[in-house]
Amino acid sequence: MSYFDKNKRDLPWRHTNDPFHIWLSEIILQQTRVDQGMKFYNNFIHEFDTIFDLANADEQKVLKLWQGLGYYSRARNLHHTAKYISNELNGKFPNNFKDLKKLKGIGDYTAAAIASIVYKEAVPAVDGNMYRVFSRYFNIEEDISSSKAKKIFWQLGLEVIDKNRPGDFNQAIMDLGATVCTPKSPKCEICVLNESCEALRLKKVDQLPVKLKKVKVSNRFLHFIILENNHTISLSKRTGNDVWRNLYTFPKIETETDLLDKGWIFEENLENDLTFISEEKHILSHQNLFIKYWKLNVSLNNIINLSKKIGFEMISIESIDDYPFPKPIEKFINNHYLN
Repeated sequence: MSYFDKNKRDLPWRHTNDPFHIWLSEIILQQTRVDQGMKFYNNFIHEFDTIFDLANADEQKVLKLWQGLGYYSRARNLHHTAKYISNELNGKFPNNFKDLKKLKGIGDYTAAAIASIVYKEAVPAVDGNMYRVFSRYFNIEEDISSSKAKKIFWQLGLEVIDKNRPGDFNQAIMDLGATVCTPKSPKCEICVLNESCEALRLKKVDQLPVKLKKVKVSNRFLHFIILENNHTISLSKRTGNDVWRNLYTFPKIETETDLLDKGWIFEENLENDLTFISEEKHILSHQNLFIKYWKLNVSLNNIINLSKKIGFEMISIESIDDYPFPKPIEKFINNHYLN
């Protein structure tokens, strides 16, 4: 632990023992690297000083602050759990791993991080960093995407964790994996464990950890239609079981290929009023999104009729930055309306 004491990263959530701040940092860092996550963490803490403030916030504001991180279900779960803790638990987090896991959006890793850092419970926070460090140090060849590997690493973590400083132990592994024992080009020459690392001894560092399971990726073709009238613009709130649920996009047509060959544009015989603007590819963990942007130049009466039919609203362009958008829409709006 002396290595961690001398080399630990100076991070804002390490200056507090508030479970709300620790929880928030862990949820954000599941989405991005520390250097990028710092901005989101600081923005959330600035807006929501306590869990009660987050619980009482409007969901649109929460999603707007989360904008750019992706996996918006985590932001919705964050808000849901804040309400539950505030209203049902009087603002007090459960003080143990088992009960923390019962909260929506909190899995084994996050529960272990909070339990060990805040409540000093000796449970390992098994994440990608721990998989990488342990698999290399102990020469574990089990596929880390398997359920068997999860049990192996969990049990190993229970055996080697520092019982007196479990939170610092977990954070030390996080730091080591993030800064030294990295996925590519690990800095083995400066690693504090290099004299006893099995993978280094066997010259297998670049072969571990083993991950065999491949994610099945699907292609989707999305056409976003922009209508403008008198300094207003069309926005549609996504609903239902949608990866972007409760975020805003332009009205959308989804097709089986990149050709816009069907949809309400053609049902209404408005194809001659359509102008192509731009296109891009946006990659999600399980989907490749092929996106095209179009502008539809029609009369106010047509806009009103279409709005009733397909469910969008016209909002002031001046207020567009108040709405939460998925990353590709945010990028388009920044380029075309906010510069």
